[in-house]
Amino acid sequence: MKLSNKEILEKANAAVTAGDNEGFLSFCTDDTIWTFVGDETLRGKEAVRQYMDKAYIEPPKFMVENLIAEGDFVAATGKISMKNEEGEPVDYSYCDLWRFKDGKMAELKAFVIETQGF
Repeated sequence: MKLSNKEILEKANAAVTAGDNEGFLSFCTDDTIWTFVGDETLRGKEAVRQYMDKAYIEPPKFMVENLIAEGDFVAATGKISMKNEEGEPVDYSYCDLWRFKDGKMAELKAFVIETQGF
C-alpha cells in the first residue's frame, strides 16, 4: 500500500526523533533542497546529512501542531527543541512547507523562529 505524503513525513520525523538521520534521509530525494528562509539553503542529500550531523547534536524534540496536505505539498506547523553548540536547549516555532516528488521529500521551505519555552 502506497503511503500518503502526510504519512511519509510522519515516518521521516519519527526517524529523526529516534536519532536515525539515515532513516530520515531515505525519505528524501537525492537532489532535495532545503531553504531556511532568511538563513541558508542546502542543496542535495549530502548537504542535508552534514547539516543534521551538526545541528542535531542529539535528536530534536518535535511537537507537531498541524499537518495539512494538498497535492504534492504538506504544510507542518509546530514546535521543535534542539541543543545548540554549547549543549543548551533552544526552542523554536516552525512552519515547514514540503514538496513531494514520486513519494519522496524533494523540497523544504522552512520558516523557523526562536521562542521562549517549548
